[in-house]
Amino acid sequence: MVEMIRVGEIAHARSGDKGNHANVGILAYTDEGYEYLGNVLTETRLAEYFIPLRPRMVERFSLPGIKAYNFLLHEILAGGASRSLRIDTQGKVLGLSVLEMKIPKPKNYEKMVRQK
Repeated sequence: MVEMIRVGEIAHARSGDKGNHANVGILAYTDEGYEYLGNVLTETRLAEYFIPLRPRMVERFSLPGIKAYNFLLHEILAGGASRSLRIDTQGKVLGLSVLEMKIPKPKNYEKMVRQK
């Protein structure tokens, strides 16, 4: 059985709205974590993870200078802040949700966690 970790063990996140779309930024703590997340946090994986919210499309943008990936989730906010009846009309908890996503524990996990 594959041991799993939470994305939040090797990264932190920010998210918010852009009209009816949402941005989710995942920022790795280390270079190793950034490389690993690049392999496991794909557009397809995020689209499947958020399937209950029915994103029309998911785009991923790499930001290697800050060890981050920005995901643009198209039409995920059910109309956006002023029109949506959802509790999270601005997508603020989407980043926190991704941090709870389970991914396989990498062999070099110790090099990816936040240094205290």
